[in-house]
Amino acid sequence: MRLVAAARARGHRVRVLDPLRCYLRIAHDGFALHYGGRALKGFDCVIPRIGASVTFYGTAVLRQFEMMGVYTPSSSDAVLRARDKLRSLQLLAKHGIDLPVTVFGDNPDDTADLMNMLGPPPHVIKLNEGAQGSGVVLAEKPAASQSVIEAFRGLYANFLVQEFVREANGRDIRCFVVGDRIVAAMQRAAVDGDFRANLHRGGTGSPVQLSTAERRIALRAAKVLGLGIAGVDLLRSARGPLVLEVNASPGLEGIETVTGMDVANAVVSHLEAHQA
Repeated sequence: MRLVAAARARGHRVRVLDPLRCYLRIAHDGFALHYGGRALKGFDCVIPRIGASVTFYGTAVLRQFEMMGVYTPSSSDAVLRARDKLRSLQLLAKHGIDLPVTVFGDNPDDTADLMNMLGPPPHVIKLNEGAQGSGVVLAEKPAASQSVIEAFRGLYANFLVQEFVREANGRDIRCFVVGDRIVAAMQRAAVDGDFRANLHRGGTGSPVQLSTAERRIALRAAKVLGLGIAGVDLLRSARGPLVLEVNASPGLEGIETVTGMDVANAVVSHLEAHQA
């Protein structure tokens, strides 16, 4: 694990914890956190790496560390804000950050008007808590949008419907934000026949030069959500850069390989600055 190696190379003691093995005591006289029968003590900082499937439990453990005075670059509340796509888009839009037009509704009787609020297809339909490109569907025609929406509703899933930014041409930009800096950025391109540029979906990455506007919007998006470490995904559109998503636990391997940047070292250096 790159973060572990980078921290140890700089002389730090590091421990990797499975959040599901942590258990906690909450009382008026203090907080306690145990792991494998022993108390967790003496930690200066915690880097949250919480998988989407364990968001509730993982953020509870992270919150317990915070209550015990341990520093984290991304708080439990910030992780929860980012993990909920709908909530994060609402917050970003409130602060004037441009993004693909998004609609959300529950009642089947309102679907026609909901689509009118969005505009003509293609539409991108995505699960609210999907990750790495899973649960994302492109509907080219109104009937296809209707079918996918009905299918998701039949599964009692929460989902968003967004405009399809055609001029992005199956590409997006991942900006790795650490504190008030973008330490690495890469452009991701989807494989032929797909529109999702995620590396986990077979997409390819290449280094990219960011514009001033792209840098500004990526840093602002991370700050609005309260994330000290974030992966901000942008689309290049005809109206300027759009924030597609903000990831609270961005992967390092892909962007370090593509850009040659030592992202892990930048993360550890950021933590050291807050402990000085």
